[in-house]
Amino acid sequence: MSIGILGKKLGMSQLFDDTGNAVPVTLIEAGPCRITQLKTQSLDGYKAIQIGYGVSKDKHLSKPEKGHLLKSGQELLKHLKEYRVEETSPYEIGKEVTVKNFEVGQKVDISGKSMGRGFSGHQKRHGFSRGPMSHGSKNHRAPGSTGAGTTPGRIYPGKRMAGRYGGKKITTKGLLVVKIDDQKNLLIVKGSIPGKPGSIVDIRPNNIVGNKGGAKS
Repeated sequence: MSIGILGKKLGMSQLFDDTGNAVPVTLIEAGPCRITQLKTQSLDGYKAIQIGYGVSKDKHLSKPEKGHLLKSGQELLKHLKEYRVEETSPYEIGKEVTVKNFEVGQKVDISGKSMGRGFSGHQKRHGFSRGPMSHGSKNHRAPGSTGAGTTPGRIYPGKRMAGRYGGKKITTKGLLVVKIDDQKNLLIVKGSIPGKPGSIVDIRPNNIVGNKGGAKS
């Protein structure tokens, strides 16, 4: 089972296929990442590979964090991510993980933090339809009824109303890898992915299940 990789979203563009159709693609600077830890069943209770990506400043890390990262190399890393594996023996601490682990035609799942849109109304946030626009309706963009009256005398949790929109972890599954440039560490996938240009994304093969861990910033 192959592991995933961390990268940075560069932006969107388009490529032309063999029939001349324009294909929307997203360019990702994926890796190189470094294997920082091998987790074993005996010590940690599960088997996993931890990788690191991005250069961190010395002042942003504590002494234990620096000691942990220096065991795998001299460069301090900013983002860490774990991938569950069936066996850790094929991997070695300090080795690099690059886009060469992927191939054209492969399907991947990509996770990232969606763009934050601030406090938004119910129509923009949930896609509700508006009220009548005729003169005197007084219900153009109003949310309408939000409760059930005296009983229960409260709003049920999860009611779709105005609130903070975006800024959450989103995963887009089954994206097709259309091109790989291992010289520039570029991974080009068909379609769009979460996040704005410059944001950190997690790319993993479509067959990986049960991933554990999160990006550290």
